[in-house]
Amino acid sequence: MDVILLNKVANLGDIGDRVDVKSGYGRNFLLPQGKATLATPSNVAKFEARRAELEKLAKDQLAAAQLRSTALEGFTLRMSARAGSEGKLFGSVGTADIAEACSAQGHKVSRAEVRLPTGPIRMVGDHQVVLHLHTDVDVQLPVSITAED
Repeated sequence: MDVILLNKVANLGDIGDRVDVKSGYGRNFLLPQGKATLATPSNVAKFEARRAELEKLAKDQLAAAQLRSTALEGFTLRMSARAGSEGKLFGSVGTADIAEACSAQGHKVSRAEVRLPTGPIRMVGDHQVVLHLHTDVDVQLPVSITAED
């Protein structure tokens, strides 16, 4: 399936790139989310007419993500959770919990932006979490989890 990318897609290409993808990936992900359009002659002409607008929009999104990343510099997320005597949590801390705690502390973060490289957090202590704010902007967020009394 030959498509034209309308947004930058990680490990695939940048705005305006004409790429050949598997039909399932294009039909089920790229096209419904508006990240690409079929590379027909009429769509190529429409894209070229909108190219400047799409590039400006992408530049604005990147600038907003960089602004958010500078606001998160030096920020350490502190959370408390129920834990046993050895420091093992009852349950775990996942992406939704981290996004909710960040939002409560004044940094708007969605659940989809939180990446847990080692899976859900199951122990008390200091951990590193990655916030994927944009395809070009990743932020390391230190998370400190303490046991509730």
